[in-house]
Amino acid sequence: MLTNQRVLVTGPTGQVALPVTLALAERNEVFGLARFTDSTARAQLEAAGVTCIETNLAAGDFTKVPSDVDYLLNLAVVKSNRWEIDLAANAEAPGLLMQHCQTAKAMLHCSTTGVYQPAGLHELGEADALGDNHRVMMETYSIAKIAAEAVVRTSARLFDLPTTIARLNVPYGDNGGWPAFHLMMIEAGQPVPVHPDRPNRFNPIHQDDIIRMIPALLGAASVPATIVNWGGVQAVDLEEWCEFLGELVGKDATFVETDGTIGGVTIDTTKMVSLVGPTEVDWRDGLARMVAARN
Repeated sequence: MLTNQRVLVTGPTGQVALPVTLALAERNEVFGLARFTDSTARAQLEAAGVTCIETNLAAGDFTKVPSDVDYLLNLAVVKSNRWEIDLAANAEAPGLLMQHCQTAKAMLHCSTTGVYQPAGLHELGEADALGDNHRVMMETYSIAKIAAEAVVRTSARLFDLPTTIARLNVPYGDNGGWPAFHLMMIEAGQPVPVHPDRPNRFNPIHQDDIIRMIPALLGAASVPATIVNWGGVQAVDLEEWCEFLGELVGKDATFVETDGTIGGVTIDTTKMVSLVGPTEVDWRDGLARMVAARN
């Protein structure tokens, strides 16, 4: 982990960012930027020593935010499904924040593999086509995240700020994630929606691996920005992990095919492994820990 650094994290109350922020706060001075509508999460962060700064990213007002930080971690995501808000918060805000903190050593921008054009079981590499992947579930999501990448890439060059854009696949852990929603559906006896183009294959990544890889991802930052997929080296079918979750809780996982959900997004992790090494948490072990933590 980083040690004795000033680290600025956006979206620290989020599913991915909360455990990351708490881990960073053990050895660093950490500032968290959010609206902090979740008072419980704010109290948890403040108890860990995080300086919580109430900020509306969509407004782009960073007057209360320190500019002399060592590292920027943009882990915030706004999914209001309203174009003006989501473009401002997800795309404009990172660029304005990079301008405000342009003397930082490096920036990590968390993007998503939801920026890729759907390609079935093809292992998507960083140079593959981008597309409106998540429109069926969230109209603004993929396009806003693509726009964010463009803004961050431009800002890295404008401000000579070394940057890594990491396209995250399926993050999960004790704090939740997409598999946790599947777990709740299975426990409630509800069928899990799956895309008809089966199997629906992804690269889930546990929060322990996310936390462990952050220093190396910051170390890989460059100008122009480094772009890399960020997911587990084990590709797993959604159907398979749901059946495994069902076994853990003594329930049968059932499925319903629908075009109203996203299809599989399988990624090539070769570049990630070359930069930061492979993931270490086996998906079965990670899901078993998630089930134990949430029950």
